[in-house]
This record gives sequence, C-alpha cells and structure tokens, in this order.
Amino acid sequence: MPYFETKCLPAVADVRAPDGSDVRILLQLPGGSLAHFSLPPWGVSVAVRHATVSEMWYFISGVGQLWRAQEDRAEVIAVGPGVAISIPKGTAFQFRSTRDEALVAVAITMPPWPGEGEATFVPGEWSPTVAPGCP
Repeated sequence: MPYFETKCLPAVADVRAPDGSDVRILLQLPGGSLAHFSLPPWGVSVAVRHATVSEMWYFISGVGQLWRAQEDRAEVIAVGPGVAISIPKGTAFQFRSTRDEALVAVAITMPPWPGEGEATFVPGEWSPTVAPGCP
C-alpha cells in the first residue's frame, strides 16, 4: 500500500507536456496521477492523441477553448473556471487561451503518465504557438 502524501504546487514547471503546456506534477497513485497544467496567455497548444491514458481536467483560471475529436465526432467548447472535461484515450485534442491570462487546469491521468511515446502529434483545429515537449 502506498503511503499518503501531501504536496504544495511547485513554483516552477517540472516538465513540458507533449502539447506544449507547462506541467507541475502533484501526486501519483497506482491508478492515476494528478497534475497542474498551464498554457500562456493567448497560447495555442500542439494537438495530440494519447495511446493508453485517459484524462479528466478541471479548469481553475483563464478563459479559452478546447477542441476534441474521436471517430466521427468533433467539437470546440468554451473552457474556464468551473468547467470539467474528459479526454478518453485515443481522443485527439488541442486547447488555447483566449485572454491575457494563462489557461490553467488540474488534471487526473489514468493510469499514470507512462512517459515518452504516449502522445502522438495530430492535425489540430488551430496553429500552435508553443513548442511541444517530448511525445
């Protein structure tokens, strides 16, 4: 059994996600991990698709849009504080900040992020403005 843990939000990002957002890793258990994602003001992420993980995001600040596509379904939705979204494995997605403040979400990844090779770059809805991290 893993020990319980308490952690404060790190002052700087631990890593850059494949989509280009800054990631602060919070907690991890065998079934999933929790992280804080931030995209700069007016930033547009790189569109990606995950091979084995599903995610749930809860936006805590900023305003923006999220594009998701799976099989024959695609949509662009408004996101901001109080909005929760799901990204089932295999879903293509991209997001962007549409204001002068960062777009920030906390997210659960299930199972925990396995590392390089998990994300595949895909064509997205918008042209990215941030550099990708390792896929």
